[in-house]
Amino acid sequence: MIRSMTGYGKANLEIDQRKYQMEIKTINHRYLDITIKMPKILSYLEDEIKKIISGKIKRGKIDVFITFENNSLEGKEIKINTELAKAYITELKKLAEQEKILSNIEVTEITKYPDVLKIQENPEDEKIKNEIIELTNQATQNLIAMKNAEGRKIAEDLIQRIKTIKEKNDKVSQLSTGLIEEYVVKLEGRIKEILRNQEIDKTRIAQEVVIYADKCSIEEEVTRLKSHISQFEKLLETDEAVGKKLDFIIQEMNRETNTIGSKANNLEITNEVINIKTEIENMREQVQNIE
Repeated sequence: MIRSMTGYGKANLEIDQRKYQMEIKTINHRYLDITIKMPKILSYLEDEIKKIISGKIKRGKIDVFITFENNSLEGKEIKINTELAKAYITELKKLAEQEKILSNIEVTEITKYPDVLKIQENPEDEKIKNEIIELTNQATQNLIAMKNAEGRKIAEDLIQRIKTIKEKNDKVSQLSTGLIEEYVVKLEGRIKEILRNQEIDKTRIAQEVVIYADKCSIEEEVTRLKSHISQFEKLLETDEAVGKKLDFIIQEMNRETNTIGSKANNLEITNEVINIKTEIENMREQVQNIE
């Protein structure tokens, strides 16, 4: 079944005092456009995240938001500035000698001085990478579930509308079958009024009828419209990204309908054409939201 381009997916993951949250929001877009906002420490994973998402979603403007709280030692390295610590110790000893005080310096005290002890983030931790991959898969699956649910609603609406168009097109086809005969009767009647008692030139009438039939025949357009309807129905049943194809077929359906309306010199057909165009326009709006 078709899939909507709009949707929302969220996932949370908590492992060994590491907390992750990912939100994915999608809206209509002609192509696939992914934007990711996340902590700088995770920036090395941007391409990996995009790869996962683009493997499952083919079209739409996608915004990804990631938060990360790391209270574990994973992805962190404790660094001691040994040279700086030695300098502190040397100066403290000098101070103790000058002031004649005890210099029992504790290591733990030295680590409290500025810049002696630092915790550095490991820019590319494999365990965190695997957890982000798991998080992305969860959020994407939740997003797809919503997109599928919305897609089912759109499909139900489109199926009903395409059914209406098919019925209207069949009626147009039926109405068009008697147009030539109707024209012949009217033409003969008008000529009789003009010529009154003079003999009617059957050859000339036949020529006029051929010209009229060629000018006003909508058989080809009706047949092509039926073909477009059939293609549209088949695409609605596929699991592929068919939004662009459906949009193209809608354009073709609209073109054939316009031609029918301009060629058919009949009020009933004109009314049916108006009904078909109304349904097509409603379908066009829905198709814009299909991936």
